[in-house]
Amino acid sequence: MTGGRVAITYCTRCKFLLRAAWLAQELLTTFESELSEVALRPGSGGIFEVRLDGEVIASNENGGPMPDTGEVKRLLRDRIAPGRRVGHD
Repeated sequence: MTGGRVAITYCTRCKFLLRAAWLAQELLTTFESELSEVALRPGSGGIFEVRLDGEVIASNENGGPMPDTGEVKRLLRDRIAPGRRVGHD
């Protein structure tokens, strides 16, 4: 699959914008030829969620921990670039 679309929803009240922007640049740098878009979406309620083409691949839903950058990259890699090393393997 090429041209995947990632959406990162982040809580504005929690000041998660910087974390979301940093993750976005990490994903764009790592998957520059596989992604067509990385969008930042303001949210509330403590949310930090990463979706690929509408499917949730990582989330801190229900008070869980923040998604780890390495884990997000591995989950994304498994869907759009299987077999590729992402530097966190």
